[in-house]
Amino acid sequence: MNDNNIRQAVAQGPLTSFQALAIALCIALNMLDGFDILAMSFSASGVKAAWNLPNSELGELFSAGLVGMAAGSLLLAPCADVFGRRRIILVAVLIAGAGMLGSVAARGFGELLALRALTGVGIGGTIASVAVVVSEYAPDRWRSAALAAYSTGYPVGATLGGALTALAIPRFGWRSAFAIGGVMTLALLVVAWRALPESLAFLLARRPPGALGRLNELLVRMRLPELGVLPELGVLPGSPASSGARPAETRAPLHWLLTPTTFLVWVTFFCTMAAFYFFVSWTPRLLNAAGLSATAGLTAGVLLNLGGIVGCGGFAVVAARADARRLLIGSLIASALLIAAFGAVVHRLELALWTALLLGVLSNAAMAGLYAVGPPLYPTAVRATGMGCAIGIGRLGAILAPFASGALLDRGWEAQQLYGLFSGPFAIAAMAMLLVGSRSALTATVTVPSASR
Repeated sequence: MNDNNIRQAVAQGPLTSFQALAIALCIALNMLDGFDILAMSFSASGVKAAWNLPNSELGELFSAGLVGMAAGSLLLAPCADVFGRRRIILVAVLIAGAGMLGSVAARGFGELLALRALTGVGIGGTIASVAVVVSEYAPDRWRSAALAAYSTGYPVGATLGGALTALAIPRFGWRSAFAIGGVMTLALLVVAWRALPESLAFLLARRPPGALGRLNELLVRMRLPELGVLPELGVLPGSPASSGARPAETRAPLHWLLTPTTFLVWVTFFCTMAAFYFFVSWTPRLLNAAGLSATAGLTAGVLLNLGGIVGCGGFAVVAARADARRLLIGSLIASALLIAAFGAVVHRLELALWTALLLGVLSNAAMAGLYAVGPPLYPTAVRATGMGCAIGIGRLGAILAPFASGALLDRGWEAQQLYGLFSGPFAIAAMAMLLVGSRSALTATVTVPSASR
């Protein structure tokens, strides 16, 4: 028996309660992303007033957290392939909680900027690795739906954060948003410490001390037979291991991450996240600037994320029965049309709120599609690295969008012009995903393990 037999048993087996609970915990961890982004968005008017900031510096605060997320995805996620996904996730959540609580005591723009970046590092390191854990613990039949359900953590966290901060900020000021986020993050860290399982694929490939006992514990909880010894490592035909090298010497080749398909995936992540994070970051503030009340701005932000719950949940349900890639393309095209429409009705409260709700459904469905389509494109040995790179590239778009929007506003751009501009990235992302094809060249039927010790 080799490690591929175990992977196939999990992939073809039922979804046990243990696997469902592991996926649910990953969804809860993804809530940190949504809560943090909307907490900053809802705090923006208070921060701007407290320190008399121009729009360009407000845009830098939006982007700082995203800079940190990109760094966390690019730097911490590859560490998860080496040191263990559970360990890196716990460290990343601790960093995020420290950054959020530190933001409560920020004394000026520079300090808050640095703390926003620190928070982002923790969140970026968390979400790339937990997406991989979801992919590995979900059976084939449920994988697309589980990954899409994982993405619902973002709008659920954003909606919960929006509701709590909308109540807290008027009474306690903008700092209360970060206090709530910090306390909730550290509470979730305790839950993850006790309940988050290690990646099954990591134990099979890296074989850390005690790997057999840890592997058997997971197998029992998934109703699979225990092993007397660690299984043989599966290899790709033509790899060094297949020609006589020891399995421990086999490495996942870098060229698996440097293909035309990878480039198209990066374009899709970059453009989708650029348009999405512009919208969720700036909409409450832009509605205020358009003459609507602060309450209307907060309401639009909450409606956007309520729609997101419907969009991600709906994507998860439909993806269990349909092609996730085609659903992603449709969501991207519809989002491109709706974000332009939102700009046209931004001065009309009732239409703006309904459009925000519908755009929340479709744009969050597109974000869910990224996480549903992305991980299965990569072999296990480089899956966290591949997703970390894709998410990191996507975060670069998310970084540039809020920052550039603030600069354009200072140059006299109107809200309608900005929303029209950001319909373009959604359309480009749809075209890139069309070119990916229904079967990616990245997909491997057998996984090459990385170093086993």
